[in-house]
Amino acid sequence: MVKGHVLVVPKTEVDHLFDLSDDYLGELLCFAKPIAKAIERSFPCNRCGITVIGLEVPHAHVHLIPINSADDLNFNRPKLKLSVEEFIEVQEKIVASI
Repeated sequence: MVKGHVLVVPKTEVDHLFDLSDDYLGELLCFAKPIAKAIERSFPCNRCGITVIGLEVPHAHVHLIPINSADDLNFNRPKLKLSVEEFIEVQEKIVASI
């Protein structure tokens, strides 16, 4: 959706996020926390938004997205097209901020 958008995908394969055990769900969010903070440091935004849509693929995952308004979480917007080099640049910025 925007540069800095990250998917956090658990190793345990379940279709619905809330089918994960309570402990595993908590660990997933704790794992996502430093990534979200790194996104906030790496991209101009008011905060890192988190959302669970889960309709695209039958595997639970959460989206971490740099946002400035709730509208920035609108998945009906056209998808951003990045080159491989741009994806690597985004990855390097986030990793350097962790």
